[in-house]
Amino acid sequence: MRKIAVFTGTRAEYGLMYWIMKGLKDHKYVDFQLFVGGMHLSKEFGYTIKEIIDDGFDITERFEFLISSDSSVAIGKSMALALISACEAFNRHNPDLVVILGDRFESLSVAQAAMISRIPVAHIHGGEITQGSIDDAARHSISKIAQLHFTSTEQHKKRVIQLGENPKKVFNYGAPGIDSINSLDLLSKKQLSESLGFKLDKPYFLVTFHPVTLKKSGSAKELANLISAMNHYPNYKVLLSYPNADMDNAQIIKLLNAFYKENKDRVFLFQSLGQLKYLSAMKYCDAVLGNSSSGLIEAPTFGKPTLNIGSRQKGRLFGNTVFNCNSSKKSILEGLDVILSTNFINKCKKEKNPYGVGGASKKIVTKLASVSLKDILQKEFYDL
Repeated sequence: MRKIAVFTGTRAEYGLMYWIMKGLKDHKYVDFQLFVGGMHLSKEFGYTIKEIIDDGFDITERFEFLISSDSSVAIGKSMALALISACEAFNRHNPDLVVILGDRFESLSVAQAAMISRIPVAHIHGGEITQGSIDDAARHSISKIAQLHFTSTEQHKKRVIQLGENPKKVFNYGAPGIDSINSLDLLSKKQLSESLGFKLDKPYFLVTFHPVTLKKSGSAKELANLISAMNHYPNYKVLLSYPNADMDNAQIIKLLNAFYKENKDRVFLFQSLGQLKYLSAMKYCDAVLGNSSSGLIEAPTFGKPTLNIGSRQKGRLFGNTVFNCNSSKKSILEGLDVILSTNFINKCKKEKNPYGVGGASKKIVTKLASVSLKDILQKEFYDL
Protein backbone atom coordinates (compact mmCIF):
# COMPACT_ATOMS: atom_id res chain seq x y z
CA MET A 1 0.00 0.00 0.00
CA ARG A 2 1.24 3.47 -0.88
CA LYS A 3 0.57 6.15 1.74
CA ILE A 4 -0.55 9.25 -0.15
CA ALA A 5 -1.35 12.45 1.75
CA VAL A 6 -3.32 15.46 0.52
CA PHE A 7 -3.21 18.91 2.10
CA THR A 8 -6.07 21.40 1.74
CA GLY A 9 -6.28 24.83 3.35
CA THR A 10 -9.03 26.65 1.42
CA ARG A 11 -12.58 26.08 0.15
CA ALA A 12 -11.59 26.65 -3.50
CA GLU A 13 -8.66 24.25 -3.35
CA TYR A 14 -10.83 21.55 -1.78
CA GLY A 15 -13.40 21.91 -4.55
CA LEU A 16 -10.70 21.53 -7.20
CA MET A 17 -9.23 18.44 -5.53
CA TYR A 18 -12.45 16.74 -4.45
CA TRP A 19 -12.45 14.01 -7.12
CA ILE A 20 -8.72 13.41 -6.68
CA MET A 21 -9.26 12.94 -2.95
CA LYS A 22 -12.24 10.67 -3.53
CA GLY A 23 -10.27 8.62 -6.06
CA LEU A 24 -7.36 8.19 -3.65
CA LYS A 25 -9.69 7.36 -0.76
CA ASP A 26 -11.41 4.63 -2.78
CA HIS A 27 -8.23 3.22 -4.41
CA LYS A 28 -7.51 -0.29 -3.20
CA TYR A 29 -3.74 0.18 -3.27
CA VAL A 30 -3.67 3.59 -1.53
CA ASP A 31 -3.62 4.35 2.19
CA PHE A 32 -5.14 7.83 2.02
CA GLN A 33 -4.15 10.55 4.49
CA LEU A 34 -5.82 13.96 4.69
CA PHE A 35 -4.40 17.05 6.37
CA VAL A 36 -6.74 20.02 6.74
CA GLY A 37 -5.97 23.53 7.98
CA GLY A 38 -6.12 27.26 7.35
CA MET A 39 -9.42 28.78 6.25
CA HIS A 40 -11.20 25.43 6.71
CA LEU A 41 -10.87 25.81 10.48
CA SER A 42 -11.91 29.46 10.63
CA LYS A 43 -15.45 30.50 11.56
CA GLU A 44 -14.80 33.81 9.78
CA PHE A 45 -14.50 31.91 6.49
CA GLY A 46 -17.35 29.46 7.02
CA TYR A 47 -15.65 26.65 9.01
CA THR A 48 -15.59 24.59 5.82
CA ILE A 49 -13.99 21.56 7.47
CA LYS A 50 -17.58 20.57 8.23
CA GLU A 51 -18.23 20.23 4.49
CA ILE A 52 -15.20 17.93 4.15
CA ILE A 53 -16.44 15.72 6.99
CA ASP A 54 -19.99 15.72 5.59
CA ASP A 55 -18.56 14.54 2.26
CA GLY A 56 -17.34 11.39 4.02
CA PHE A 57 -13.63 12.09 4.40
CA ASP A 58 -11.73 11.02 7.52
CA ILE A 59 -9.29 13.73 8.56
CA THR A 60 -5.86 12.49 9.57
CA GLU A 61 -4.86 15.73 11.31
CA ARG A 62 -5.95 19.35 11.57
CA PHE A 63 -3.35 22.09 11.21
CA GLU A 64 -4.27 25.06 13.43
CA PHE A 65 -2.10 27.87 12.10
CA LEU A 66 -4.21 30.72 10.68
CA ILE A 67 -3.82 33.91 12.74
CA SER A 68 -6.88 36.17 12.65
CA SER A 69 -5.26 39.24 11.10
CA ASP A 70 -4.64 40.42 7.55
CA SER A 71 -1.19 41.96 8.17
CA SER A 72 1.99 40.69 6.53
CA VAL A 73 3.37 39.84 9.99
CA ALA A 74 0.33 37.69 10.76
CA ILE A 75 0.59 35.89 7.42
CA GLY A 76 4.29 35.25 8.08
CA LYS A 77 3.52 33.82 11.52
CA SER A 78 0.77 31.64 10.00
CA MET A 79 3.30 30.29 7.50
CA ALA A 80 5.71 29.45 10.32
CA LEU A 81 3.00 27.67 12.30
CA ALA A 82 1.91 25.73 9.20
CA LEU A 83 5.51 24.61 8.67
CA ILE A 84 5.77 23.41 12.27
CA SER A 85 2.40 21.62 12.16
CA ALA A 86 3.19 19.86 8.88
CA CYS A 87 6.68 18.76 9.97
CA GLU A 88 5.28 17.23 13.16
CA ALA A 89 2.41 15.52 11.32
CA PHE A 90 4.63 14.09 8.60
CA ASN A 91 6.94 12.69 11.28
CA ARG A 92 3.95 10.97 12.94
CA HIS A 93 2.29 9.60 9.80
CA ASN A 94 5.24 9.21 7.39
CA PRO A 95 3.42 9.47 4.02
CA ASP A 96 5.17 8.22 0.89
CA LEU A 97 3.92 11.19 -1.15
CA VAL A 98 2.26 14.56 -0.42
CA VAL A 99 -0.16 16.14 -2.91
CA ILE A 100 -0.46 19.94 -3.00
CA LEU A 101 -2.51 22.11 -5.33
CA GLY A 102 -1.81 25.65 -6.39
CA ASP A 103 -0.04 28.61 -4.98
CA ARG A 104 -1.07 29.80 -1.54
CA PHE A 105 1.29 30.68 1.30
CA GLU A 106 0.16 27.78 3.50
CA SER A 107 0.68 25.33 0.65
CA LEU A 108 4.25 26.59 0.30
CA SER A 109 4.84 25.95 4.02
CA VAL A 110 3.49 22.41 3.75
CA ALA A 111 5.68 21.79 0.68
CA GLN A 112 8.71 23.03 2.63
CA ALA A 113 7.82 20.66 5.47
CA ALA A 114 7.69 17.74 3.02
CA MET A 115 11.04 18.75 1.56
CA ILE A 116 12.69 18.84 4.99
CA SER A 117 10.99 15.54 5.88
CA ARG A 118 12.36 13.94 2.67
CA ILE A 119 8.87 13.20 1.34
CA PRO A 120 8.20 13.62 -2.40
CA VAL A 121 5.67 16.26 -3.44
CA ALA A 122 3.18 16.10 -6.31
CA HIS A 123 2.15 19.60 -7.42
CA ILE A 124 -1.08 20.39 -9.27
CA HIS A 125 -1.63 23.58 -11.32
CA GLY A 126 2.04 24.55 -11.61
CA GLY A 127 3.45 26.65 -14.43
CA GLU A 128 0.71 29.29 -14.28
CA ILE A 129 1.21 33.03 -13.83
CA THR A 130 -0.62 35.56 -11.64
CA GLN A 131 1.53 38.67 -11.74
CA GLY A 132 -0.60 40.70 -9.33
CA SER A 133 -0.26 38.28 -6.44
CA ILE A 134 2.41 36.85 -4.14
CA ASP A 135 0.86 33.51 -5.10
CA ASP A 136 2.92 33.67 -8.28
CA ALA A 137 6.21 33.28 -6.42
CA ALA A 138 4.69 30.66 -4.08
CA ARG A 139 3.49 28.57 -7.02
CA HIS A 140 6.89 28.49 -8.75
CA SER A 141 8.60 27.75 -5.43
CA ILE A 142 6.34 24.74 -4.85
CA SER A 143 7.14 23.54 -8.38
CA LYS A 144 10.86 23.62 -7.58
CA ILE A 145 10.29 21.64 -4.38
CA ALA A 146 8.01 19.10 -6.11
CA GLN A 147 9.09 15.93 -7.90
CA LEU A 148 5.85 15.29 -9.83
CA HIS A 149 3.83 17.89 -11.70
CA PHE A 150 0.26 17.89 -13.04
CA THR A 151 -0.41 20.94 -15.20
CA SER A 152 -3.67 22.27 -16.62
CA THR A 153 -2.48 23.14 -20.14
CA GLU A 154 0.39 22.35 -22.50
CA GLN A 155 1.66 25.93 -22.11
CA HIS A 156 1.90 25.46 -18.36
CA LYS A 157 3.68 22.13 -18.84
CA LYS A 158 6.34 23.86 -20.95
CA ARG A 159 6.75 26.53 -18.28
CA VAL A 160 7.34 23.94 -15.53
CA ILE A 161 9.98 22.31 -17.73
CA GLN A 162 11.50 25.76 -18.26
CA LEU A 163 11.90 25.93 -14.48
CA GLY A 164 14.28 22.99 -14.81
CA GLU A 165 11.90 20.11 -14.16
CA ASN A 166 12.30 16.77 -15.93
CA PRO A 167 9.74 16.49 -18.79
CA LYS A 168 9.19 12.82 -17.85
CA LYS A 169 7.80 13.99 -14.49
CA VAL A 170 5.45 16.66 -15.90
CA PHE A 171 1.97 15.54 -16.98
CA ASN A 172 -0.61 17.75 -18.69
CA TYR A 173 -4.02 16.27 -17.87
CA GLY A 174 -6.07 19.50 -17.75
CA ALA A 175 -7.75 21.22 -14.80
CA PRO A 176 -9.23 18.78 -12.24
CA GLY A 177 -11.86 21.32 -11.16
CA ILE A 178 -13.78 20.70 -14.38
CA ASP A 179 -14.55 17.17 -13.15
CA SER A 180 -16.94 18.53 -10.51
CA ILE A 181 -18.94 20.28 -13.23
CA ASN A 182 -19.19 17.05 -15.19
CA SER A 183 -19.75 14.69 -12.25
CA LEU A 184 -21.88 16.53 -9.69
CA ASP A 185 -25.67 16.49 -9.93
CA LEU A 186 -26.00 20.28 -9.86
CA LEU A 187 -29.03 21.90 -8.27
CA SER A 188 -31.88 23.33 -10.31
CA LYS A 189 -32.29 27.09 -10.11
CA LYS A 190 -35.32 26.61 -7.86
CA GLN A 191 -33.41 24.24 -5.55
CA LEU A 192 -30.49 26.65 -5.40
CA SER A 193 -32.77 29.57 -4.54
CA GLU A 194 -34.47 27.57 -1.78
CA SER A 195 -31.18 26.32 -0.33
CA LEU A 196 -29.82 29.88 -0.18
CA GLY A 197 -33.05 31.37 1.17
CA PHE A 198 -32.63 34.05 -1.49
CA LYS A 199 -34.92 34.60 -4.49
CA LEU A 200 -33.17 34.17 -7.83
CA ASP A 201 -36.06 35.76 -9.67
CA LYS A 202 -33.91 38.17 -11.68
CA PRO A 203 -30.68 37.89 -13.68
CA TYR A 204 -27.66 37.90 -11.36
CA PHE A 205 -23.90 38.34 -11.17
CA LEU A 206 -21.61 35.87 -9.35
CA VAL A 207 -18.86 37.98 -7.79
CA THR A 208 -15.58 37.06 -6.09
CA PHE A 209 -12.96 39.71 -5.37
CA HIS A 210 -9.67 38.88 -3.62
CA PRO A 211 -6.93 41.22 -2.39
CA VAL A 212 -4.26 42.09 -4.96
CA THR A 213 -1.43 41.14 -2.63
CA LEU A 214 1.44 42.79 -4.50
CA LYS A 215 -0.25 46.20 -4.19
CA LYS A 216 0.85 47.97 -1.01
CA SER A 217 -2.23 50.18 -1.18
CA GLY A 218 -4.53 47.17 -1.00
CA SER A 219 -7.57 46.58 -3.20
CA ALA A 220 -10.45 48.30 -1.41
CA LYS A 221 -10.65 51.12 -3.97
CA GLU A 222 -10.88 48.58 -6.81
CA LEU A 223 -13.72 46.74 -5.10
CA ALA A 224 -15.48 50.07 -4.40
CA ASN A 225 -15.31 50.79 -8.15
CA LEU A 226 -16.85 47.39 -8.92
CA ILE A 227 -19.67 47.93 -6.42
CA SER A 228 -20.34 51.38 -7.84
CA ALA A 229 -20.41 49.95 -11.37
CA MET A 230 -22.84 47.18 -10.36
CA ASN A 231 -25.19 49.83 -8.99
CA HIS A 232 -25.64 50.96 -12.60
CA TYR A 233 -27.35 47.57 -13.13
CA PRO A 234 -30.10 47.62 -10.48
CA ASN A 235 -32.09 44.92 -12.27
CA TYR A 236 -29.29 42.40 -11.63
CA LYS A 237 -29.02 40.64 -8.29
CA VAL A 238 -25.60 39.81 -6.85
CA LEU A 239 -24.23 36.64 -5.24
CA LEU A 240 -21.16 37.89 -3.41
CA SER A 241 -18.33 35.77 -1.98
CA TYR A 242 -15.92 36.48 0.86
CA PRO A 243 -12.28 36.82 -0.22
CA ASN A 244 -9.44 34.48 0.70
CA ALA A 245 -7.51 34.86 3.96
CA ASP A 246 -4.87 37.06 2.34
CA MET A 247 -3.12 40.27 3.33
CA ASP A 248 -5.40 43.33 3.34
CA ASN A 249 -8.63 41.32 3.23
CA ALA A 250 -10.20 43.18 6.18
CA GLN A 251 -11.01 46.28 4.11
CA ILE A 252 -12.57 44.11 1.42
CA ILE A 253 -14.75 42.23 3.92
CA LYS A 254 -15.84 45.57 5.44
CA LEU A 255 -16.91 46.86 2.01
CA LEU A 256 -18.74 43.63 1.17
CA ASN A 257 -20.70 43.73 4.42
CA ALA A 258 -21.63 47.37 3.91
CA PHE A 259 -22.83 46.69 0.34
CA TYR A 260 -24.87 43.73 1.58
CA LYS A 261 -26.48 45.61 4.48
CA GLU A 262 -27.59 48.41 2.17
CA ASN A 263 -29.00 46.01 -0.47
CA LYS A 264 -30.34 42.92 1.32
CA ASP A 265 -33.17 42.50 -1.20
CA ARG A 266 -30.66 42.42 -4.06
CA VAL A 267 -27.41 41.04 -2.61
CA PHE A 268 -26.60 37.65 -1.07
CA LEU A 269 -23.26 37.58 0.79
CA PHE A 270 -21.66 34.24 1.69
CA GLN A 271 -18.52 33.03 3.40
CA SER A 272 -18.55 29.75 1.48
CA LEU A 273 -21.24 28.01 -0.57
CA GLY A 274 -19.48 24.68 -0.99
CA GLN A 275 -18.73 23.38 -4.47
CA LEU A 276 -22.24 22.06 -5.21
CA LYS A 277 -23.98 25.37 -4.56
CA TYR A 278 -21.14 27.46 -5.98
CA LEU A 279 -21.05 25.59 -9.30
CA SER A 280 -24.85 25.57 -9.43
CA ALA A 281 -24.78 29.34 -8.91
CA MET A 282 -22.28 29.66 -11.74
CA LYS A 283 -24.46 27.55 -14.03
CA TYR A 284 -27.40 29.96 -13.76
CA CYS A 285 -25.61 33.30 -13.40
CA ASP A 286 -25.55 35.84 -16.20
CA ALA A 287 -21.88 36.72 -15.69
CA VAL A 288 -18.93 36.05 -13.39
CA LEU A 289 -17.25 39.21 -12.09
CA GLY A 290 -14.10 39.88 -10.07
CA ASN A 291 -10.55 38.57 -10.02
CA SER A 292 -10.90 34.89 -9.08
CA SER A 293 -9.41 32.07 -11.15
CA SER A 294 -12.80 30.33 -11.15
CA GLY A 295 -14.01 32.78 -13.77
CA LEU A 296 -11.13 31.70 -16.00
CA ILE A 297 -11.00 27.95 -15.34
CA GLU A 298 -14.54 26.77 -14.49
CA ALA A 299 -16.85 29.41 -15.98
CA PRO A 300 -15.89 28.66 -19.63
CA THR A 301 -17.21 25.10 -19.25
CA PHE A 302 -20.65 26.61 -18.56
CA GLY A 303 -20.25 29.03 -21.48
CA LYS A 304 -20.55 31.96 -19.08
CA PRO A 305 -19.04 35.43 -19.68
CA THR A 306 -16.37 36.53 -17.23
CA LEU A 307 -15.24 40.08 -16.50
CA ASN A 308 -11.73 39.76 -15.08
CA ILE A 309 -10.86 42.96 -13.23
CA GLY A 310 -7.42 44.37 -12.50
CA SER A 311 -3.97 42.80 -12.31
CA ARG A 312 -4.39 39.86 -9.91
CA GLN A 313 -4.69 37.26 -12.70
CA LYS A 314 -2.37 39.05 -15.14
CA GLY A 315 -0.33 36.52 -17.12
CA ARG A 316 -2.79 33.64 -16.72
CA LEU A 317 -4.20 31.86 -19.77
CA PHE A 318 -7.54 33.36 -20.82
CA GLY A 319 -10.15 31.82 -23.10
CA ASN A 320 -12.46 33.84 -25.33
CA THR A 321 -15.22 33.86 -22.69
CA VAL A 322 -13.08 36.21 -20.56
CA PHE A 323 -12.95 39.98 -21.04
CA ASN A 324 -10.20 41.82 -19.19
CA CYS A 325 -10.48 45.37 -17.86
CA ASN A 326 -8.58 47.55 -15.45
CA SER A 327 -9.98 48.43 -12.05
CA SER A 328 -11.33 51.92 -12.77
CA LYS A 329 -15.09 52.37 -12.65
CA LYS A 330 -15.11 53.55 -16.27
CA SER A 331 -13.27 50.43 -17.46
CA ILE A 332 -15.51 48.12 -15.42
CA LEU A 333 -18.65 49.73 -16.87
CA GLU A 334 -17.24 49.37 -20.38
CA GLY A 335 -16.44 45.73 -19.64
CA LEU A 336 -19.95 45.07 -18.36
CA ASP A 337 -21.38 46.54 -21.56
CA VAL A 338 -19.24 44.11 -23.55
CA ILE A 339 -19.92 40.88 -21.64
CA LEU A 340 -23.65 41.52 -21.34
CA SER A 341 -24.03 42.18 -25.06
CA THR A 342 -25.96 39.60 -27.06
CA ASN A 343 -22.99 38.96 -29.37
CA PHE A 344 -20.60 38.21 -26.49
CA ILE A 345 -23.11 36.01 -24.67
CA ASN A 346 -23.80 33.98 -27.81
CA LYS A 347 -20.06 33.66 -28.52
CA CYS A 348 -19.40 32.32 -25.01
CA LYS A 349 -21.90 29.51 -25.50
CA LYS A 350 -19.82 28.17 -28.42
CA GLU A 351 -16.32 28.55 -26.98
CA LYS A 352 -14.16 25.68 -25.70
CA ASN A 353 -12.52 25.77 -22.30
CA PRO A 354 -8.71 26.11 -22.74
CA TYR A 355 -8.26 24.17 -19.48
CA GLY A 356 -9.70 20.95 -20.90
CA VAL A 357 -12.91 18.96 -21.01
CA GLY A 358 -12.55 16.98 -17.77
CA GLY A 359 -11.11 13.61 -16.78
CA ALA A 360 -7.95 15.02 -15.16
CA SER A 361 -8.70 13.75 -11.65
CA LYS A 362 -8.89 10.08 -12.64
CA LYS A 363 -5.63 10.34 -14.61
CA ILE A 364 -3.89 12.07 -11.71
CA VAL A 365 -5.04 9.39 -9.24
CA THR A 366 -3.84 6.60 -11.54
CA LYS A 367 -0.43 8.21 -11.93
CA LEU A 368 -0.05 8.96 -8.20
CA ALA A 369 -0.83 5.34 -7.32
CA SER A 370 1.48 3.78 -9.90
CA VAL A 371 4.45 6.07 -10.62
CA SER A 372 7.81 4.84 -9.39
CA LEU A 373 9.11 6.73 -6.35
CA LYS A 374 12.54 5.09 -6.42
CA ASP A 375 15.27 7.77 -6.08
CA ILE A 376 12.65 10.42 -6.91
CA LEU A 377 14.03 12.86 -4.35
CA GLN A 378 17.35 13.08 -6.23
CA LYS A 379 16.28 15.65 -8.80
CA GLU A 380 18.57 16.96 -11.51
CA PHE A 381 18.05 20.37 -13.06
CA TYR A 382 16.79 19.89 -16.62
CA ASP A 383 18.58 22.33 -18.90
CA LEU A 384 16.79 23.37 -22.08
